[in-house]
Amino acid sequence: MKIALLGYGRMGKEIEKIALQRGHTIVIKSKADSTYNILEADVAIDFSVPNSAVNNISNCIENQIPVISGTTGWLENYDKMVDLCNEKNGAFIYASNFSLGVNIFFELNNQLAKMMNTLSDYNITIEEIHHTQKLDAPSGTAITLAEGIIENSSKLNWKLNGKASEEIIPIASKRIGDVPGTHRINYDSEIDSIAIKHTANNRKGFALGAVVAAEWILNKKGVFTMKDVLNIG
Repeated sequence: MKIALLGYGRMGKEIEKIALQRGHTIVIKSKADSTYNILEADVAIDFSVPNSAVNNISNCIENQIPVISGTTGWLENYDKMVDLCNEKNGAFIYASNFSLGVNIFFELNNQLAKMMNTLSDYNITIEEIHHTQKLDAPSGTAITLAEGIIENSSKLNWKLNGKASEEIIPIASKRIGDVPGTHRINYDSEIDSIAIKHTANNRKGFALGAVVAAEWILNKKGVFTMKDVLNIG
C-alpha cells in the first residue's frame, strides 16, 4: 500500500515506522505548506495542523483517495467534510484518537455515564495532560469523552477550565514535558469518588491504529469511525 503522510511531525514519523514494518511504502511526506501530488498514493493519513487539515482532507476526497485524519482543532468544519465525502462518494475516517486502548476507554466512559446518570450528588470533571508542543486545548480525545458523557447523561455541554455544575462538564488541560497523553474522568461526591483513566506510554498505539485504519478503509466508500474499524460498541 502506498501511503501519503500529510503532516510529518512526531506522529507522522511514528506512523512511518509502523507502516514500513507492516510492508507499506511512504510515497509522500508533506510538511506545512509543501506541495504534493496526492494521486501518487493509495491512501492518505493526515496528522497535520488545524489550519491545514481541511485542505488536506478535501484534496484527498476530491481526488478519490481514502483519507484518515487524526488532526484535532478543526472540527467546526467536520460536517462539511462529511458532506463532501458523501457528495463525491469518497472514503473518510476522522478519530480524535486512533489507539485501540483509547477506543475501549471511550466505550467504558459511555457505560459509566449511563450508570451514573441518576446519581445527582456526583460532579463530573475531565482532566487531560499532553506534551508542551500540542497546539489545541482541550484535546480532541477529551472532547470526545465529554461528548460521550453528554450523550448518555443530563449534562448539556463542556467548558475548558470551567466549574462543575448540573449542566457543565469542566475540562482541565495541562501541558507538561513530553507526555504522550493522559485522560481521566472523575465522579466526585461528598461521600466518595470514582475515576477511570487512560495513560498512553508512548505514541506507538496512536500510530498503529492509524495504519490499521488506513489498511481497513482501502477500497471502501463512506464516512466511518474507529468503531467500524475495530468492530466495537
